[in-house]
Amino acid sequence: MSWKKIPKKVELADITIRDGFQHEEKWIPTSAKLWIAEELAHAGYTRLEVTNLGNKKAMPQFVDAEEVLKTLRTGKKLGPKMAHVELTAVTIREKAVDEAIELRAKGHGPDRILMMVSTSPSHMKKNSGLDHSGYWDEAERCIKRAHAEGMKFNGTVSTIWGCPIEGPTKLEDAVTFTRRWFEIGADDVEHADHDGSAPPNKVFDYFSMVLEEMPDPKKHVAHFHVTRGWGLANVVAALQAGIVRYESTLGGIGGQPANFFEGSPIPGTGSYYYQDPNNVGLISTEDLVVMLDEMGIEHGLDVDRVIATGKMVERIVGRRLRSESIKAGRVPKKHTGR
Repeated sequence: MSWKKIPKKVELADITIRDGFQHEEKWIPTSAKLWIAEELAHAGYTRLEVTNLGNKKAMPQFVDAEEVLKTLRTGKKLGPKMAHVELTAVTIREKAVDEAIELRAKGHGPDRILMMVSTSPSHMKKNSGLDHSGYWDEAERCIKRAHAEGMKFNGTVSTIWGCPIEGPTKLEDAVTFTRRWFEIGADDVEHADHDGSAPPNKVFDYFSMVLEEMPDPKKHVAHFHVTRGWGLANVVAALQAGIVRYESTLGGIGGQPANFFEGSPIPGTGSYYYQDPNNVGLISTEDLVVMLDEMGIEHGLDVDRVIATGKMVERIVGRRLRSESIKAGRVPKKHTGR
């Protein structure tokens, strides 16, 4: 490996408003979600994942899905500011795709939707309610419907490096699933380490395999969690392999949908996979941006505004989050006088 192989430019997406808030056990106000989207757009983000169109009883954090999308797309204040931003909504099942299409007909549907397969049969069934055969049939049908409505379609592959239910998985299976997503028409593929199982060397191995067979780096999105603290190390490993697209959350929040909300148990996706339900989350947007900036990799973002937004997210959720850059600040660029 050589540092010379690292890409000179990356494309970043923030998914705080969806993945970040789905693990929160208290209601995050719609106005706060909209404020975050606006700030991130001002900071330079052109890709945001903003809601989940799935079962609202299981995930009540997203009962405002239509309001969020409508305000971001057609609101008098936010609509013009968000015109250049691609908005993604998660649509795990076809019923959610139906909703996305209905919202498009109203003039404020998402620009891009997402469905997900897991290489682990147990995780596949628990997350979607279908086995692989049934889900692939549904996904292929939904891709055609999405494209007919002018929406992009992301196919996500999960449990690439391990499954919280079944344990070890095979990287080759994830490569096969990636190939199948593209064969049935997906525009891009998200490669997800949803429980922090991926060590950096296997991240490098996997993305090297993927890019050898499907070499367009702009077709692949890396999604890492920090359950075991390896998140940014995995970003560096993916950079070494040639990946240029990454997503993250402010404060490193997020994870499995909450099964407890506003003082009451809810379905979520069932029991938490983790020994400590608070020890979850994605790579921190603030830390990712600061690290890339220090590495001299072009990212197109206002670093100070990203950090300031992250500080406000801590106030929104009401606790200290996982961003080291909020605690330590940026690396000084001149004499500090200390």
